[in-house]
Amino acid sequence: MINYNFYYWGPLLFKTKLPEEVLQKIKKLCKKDPDKSYVKNLAGDIKDEYAINEIEIDNIIKPYINTFREAFLNWYGSSIGELYARGAWVNYMKPGDYNPVHIHRDCEFSSVLYLDIPEELKKEMESFKGRGKGPGSISFLYGEESYYSTSWYDFKPEVGDFYVFPWSLRHYVHPYKSKCERISVAINFGVRPMEEELLNKITGKEEKTEDEEYLDELKEKL
Repeated sequence: MINYNFYYWGPLLFKTKLPEEVLQKIKKLCKKDPDKSYVKNLAGDIKDEYAINEIEIDNIIKPYINTFREAFLNWYGSSIGELYARGAWVNYMKPGDYNPVHIHRDCEFSSVLYLDIPEELKKEMESFKGRGKGPGSISFLYGEESYYSTSWYDFKPEVGDFYVFPWSLRHYVHPYKSKCERISVAINFGVRPMEEELLNKITGKEEKTEDEEYLDELKEKL
């Protein structure tokens, strides 16, 4: 038997699925409020995009972001500080809307979560005969095209799909023709320094927070 090693390369693209009860909580945060229009902050041609409360959504998805931290440790071999939402918005995508190739600035990680995918769009996606995942899909790109490397991934979104990725990972959203509205949420994250979490222990804080307990678990795995 010949022993060998192989090495993870490039950015971590994380995917998990959120259950319906969590999606319902997030849906309650999403409203078409003209006073909270987010269109001017974004790259795409999507007319209905609105800011949502990042603190509230941060509390809802905390367990899934902690799971991302565990994946980060497994991928890079080093731990990362607590992630916190520093911007969140809901996208009400309609026929012909799209997001060109872009990145997310002013954050360290970004994400997209799919809340609702109408049956009309599902049928259009299933009937697509071309290459790739077709209408309404999302694509991620990294590096240059080569015979012996993977430079992109295409996904056909499903309700509850939650992707987390570095701010600089290029991605884009394909348009669709079906007369329906798809709902997704995007969240940008900052990262608190590891020292900030450790400082609470040094200053004699008696009870550990959930994040501090999780940090200890990560350290034990190193």
